[in-house]
Amino acid sequence: MSDRELNFAREIMGSRPYRDVPDTEVLREAERLLDGWMAGELRMERPKIYDHYALLLLALTRQVRALEARVAELEAARETP
Repeated sequence: MSDRELNFAREIMGSRPYRDVPDTEVLREAERLLDGWMAGELRMERPKIYDHYALLLLALTRQVRALEARVAELEAARETP
């Protein structure tokens, strides 16, 4: 484990604006970082991790909306003979 504390959002976004980071990348990197943090393998800037949960929550919200839309499409197709 490194003594360096990672900034949650900066590790995911790099120097890109949040809108330029695909949700799939946010979810993948957030999972990696949070898993490493929970396992004690990574150190995170603790005050920052709470602030930057918004990045993860936004990606999850978008994924849920996309899945809901897909389910609605599938249900509508199933109801149409």
